[in-house]
Amino acid sequence: MVLAALGAAPQAQAAQDVPTIVVQDGVTQPVFGYGDAIRERLFIDSTFDSDNDGLRDIIAFDLMRPAATANGLKVPVIMDASPYYSTVCRGNESECKADLDGDGLLDKWPLFYDNYFVPRGYAVILLDMVGTNNSTGCPTTNANQDNLSAKQAINWLNGRATARNAAGQVVTADWHNGKSGMIGKSYDGSLAMATAVTGVKGLTTVVPISGPTEYYDYVRSNGVVTRGNSYVASLANTVTNPERRDYCKPVRDAMAAADGDETGDYTAFWNERSYVKKVPNMTASVLLYHGLNDDNVRADHFSKFWYALAENNIQRKLWLSQEGHVDPFDSRRAVWVSTLHRWFDFWLHGIANGIMDEPRVDLERAADVWETHADWPIPGKADTEVFLQPGTTGAGGLKLVPTAKPATGAFQDSRTQSQNTMILNPDTVQPNRLAFLSAPLTAPLHISGTPTVQLRASADQTDTNFGAILVDYGTDERVAHRASGEGIITLTTEDCWGLNSPTDDGCYKQTAKRVATADYELVTKGIMDAQNRQSIRTAVPLVVGESYNFTFPLLPEDYVFKPGHRIGVIIVASYPQYSSQADTTAANIQVALKSSKIVLPVVGGTAAAHAAGF
Repeated sequence: MVLAALGAAPQAQAAQDVPTIVVQDGVTQPVFGYGDAIRERLFIDSTFDSDNDGLRDIIAFDLMRPAATANGLKVPVIMDASPYYSTVCRGNESECKADLDGDGLLDKWPLFYDNYFVPRGYAVILLDMVGTNNSTGCPTTNANQDNLSAKQAINWLNGRATARNAAGQVVTADWHNGKSGMIGKSYDGSLAMATAVTGVKGLTTVVPISGPTEYYDYVRSNGVVTRGNSYVASLANTVTNPERRDYCKPVRDAMAAADGDETGDYTAFWNERSYVKKVPNMTASVLLYHGLNDDNVRADHFSKFWYALAENNIQRKLWLSQEGHVDPFDSRRAVWVSTLHRWFDFWLHGIANGIMDEPRVDLERAADVWETHADWPIPGKADTEVFLQPGTTGAGGLKLVPTAKPATGAFQDSRTQSQNTMILNPDTVQPNRLAFLSAPLTAPLHISGTPTVQLRASADQTDTNFGAILVDYGTDERVAHRASGEGIITLTTEDCWGLNSPTDDGCYKQTAKRVATADYELVTKGIMDAQNRQSIRTAVPLVVGESYNFTFPLLPEDYVFKPGHRIGVIIVASYPQYSSQADTTAANIQVALKSSKIVLPVVGGTAAAHAAGF
């Protein structure tokens, strides 16, 4: 057993009287109490006024720290900033904050972070985003007021802001060691990234779980509205306490008026809801998690952020799972808690445990089958052009060279065509899609990264959409991420992670993977508005009958097509199961096949594609 105070060697006898963390087997040990931990609720005057009432908003947060911090123990902070603590609530079991005895302090703390980490020498903060729970103001759905909420607490921890308790007394963080981390899933994850990209001093690391990084991409895709009807205002309403929803209606109405549902174009409204372009401001390290099959916060959110982290040499690690919008605590619990523990020990307590010397990427290949890789996309990936080929009586083909002679594929947009109709029966000619199939593969084909579709096409209308789907045609058992639970089954048994109090335990229902056998798998997909072919900021109508180049990405993936399976590429116009506002023009579209292709990020490049039978 090793005694360590932030890694420092023991000093004189007087110094040994100061409580210290305990490190054994390379990790902090639970030597501090949970039931006797200090609990506080504090309030900070912010720097903004989200509800335009002439007063700066007040940001509230609940804090738990070891009792030993009153006797000189210096500890770091783990913070989960969230809009959900009194409405949607947190975790697979939808835990809300709860003050059971009415004393103004939390008795029930959502999630396991407090139970597990406080006894190991951490403080935990659960912060109420502006306009939610005990904070004043109104939510603005990832605008600056939302994004700056947690920064107020980081500033207070580092002596740059003033916090008060309910009695109005000034409270300082003289127990803080100067380092803080943030963690959270979904909206909470976006708030962690939003805080990190401000470059605020004192935020050392963030652990975003399935969080939006570009809010435009959450409700739009390449000019197409994927979530309409003023979705941003609707979400703000959801996270606002019911008794304040009427009060905050003017703020929501202003968002609905500015969100651009009419066009789907990128405007300044989305610019302040963008984190990727602000990554150069970051100093915090990142442990990033995302489900590759997340159809809520889709995978392009993690990939764009990850690519920017790499470009700016940010210290980072990545987990990619086969589930949908599922927390890793409910996907790979024991390994996740161990990884999180070691991550925070390294970055917040300075414990040399080797976690940054391990492979950068953990990736789930099949249900509970995990691999590690040096990076993502997988090293050796090379963009490989696969050209669309004309068919004779059924589907077209896919080859590594373009068709020898010019050929055209024609179809008509259908705004009601279902995703199943698009994908099923690929060998059958259908009027509202084009289908292209490879020969059965003779070797595995591994893609890792972001595929891109490049079409040369014309239409008989001034506007239309384009959609593309990459499909694996072949029977296999896969994670059932489209079923209830998005890939997991919640069991009745529990396991426990941390210490308990009479009102709060660290025990949670266990989970198992939900799998299913199917004849095909939708691997990835993408859409675009043809009028946004030059820019998502500006729509330019088509000239009827004129051919244009249309290039758009599919969602990023890491997928292995097995031998004997066939790769399918489906081209459509409107894609109603991906977009909330299908195009109404019913355009007739002609695709010049000789100049049209899908670019696949193949591990091993063209040589691997040849080996697979292309």
